[in-house]
Amino acid sequence: MHFDSTQPKLAERDRLIVSKGHAAAIVYAALAEAGFIPIEELSEYSSDGSRLSGHVTATVPGVEVSTGSLGHGLPIAAGMALASKLSGGHWRSFCLLSDGELDEGSNWEAIQYAQHARLSNLVAIIDYNKIQSFGTIADVSDLHPLAEKFRAFNWGVIEIDGHDHQALQSAFSCTPPAIDRPTAVICHTIKGKGVSFMEGQLAWHYKNPDAEQLEQALQELGAAHA
Repeated sequence: MHFDSTQPKLAERDRLIVSKGHAAAIVYAALAEAGFIPIEELSEYSSDGSRLSGHVTATVPGVEVSTGSLGHGLPIAAGMALASKLSGGHWRSFCLLSDGELDEGSNWEAIQYAQHARLSNLVAIIDYNKIQSFGTIADVSDLHPLAEKFRAFNWGVIEIDGHDHQALQSAFSCTPPAIDRPTAVICHTIKGKGVSFMEGQLAWHYKNPDAEQLEQALQELGAAHA
């Protein structure tokens, strides 16, 4: 992405909409690493009076729009991509979606319109971990076959292991699979990846670890990357 953390509203910046607004903690951490906010401010996350609320909030530099009501992000990102095209801009629009969020019909309206408008500067990134709020994707509202659905809507599709950083980098830097159409990057992931008691467990969609669990999780993650 093209951006300048010293100019969060740079006209030619690429836009990122984190539609799965409940991923706020990692978004703020990434913004701090990129220089948008002080790293020290992360200790205020989700505390009373902090601007780092529990859902991604646009009062934080580097955040384009507040999100959390699922199904809004992709329509907004498509509108931003269209604005770039109409204004003669060269910036791109990225949208990070959860798989459960694809139950929302507003996404499929945006998916249909994006290919009609040939929004080649739009990239949808789907965190496909197969678990949503109240159960598995297969049990609540099965999305299979997801890649074929996007292809049927005339999108270019890339499927990758969402935990493979090199695969992610390659997906975002390669020539789009469809030059004049939007791209969907479907990232196959595992909820709680790398933490033995969290992997694939629905409960950790909501729970916070206690002190002992946190210590174990950090040790396991540290060992995995040692």
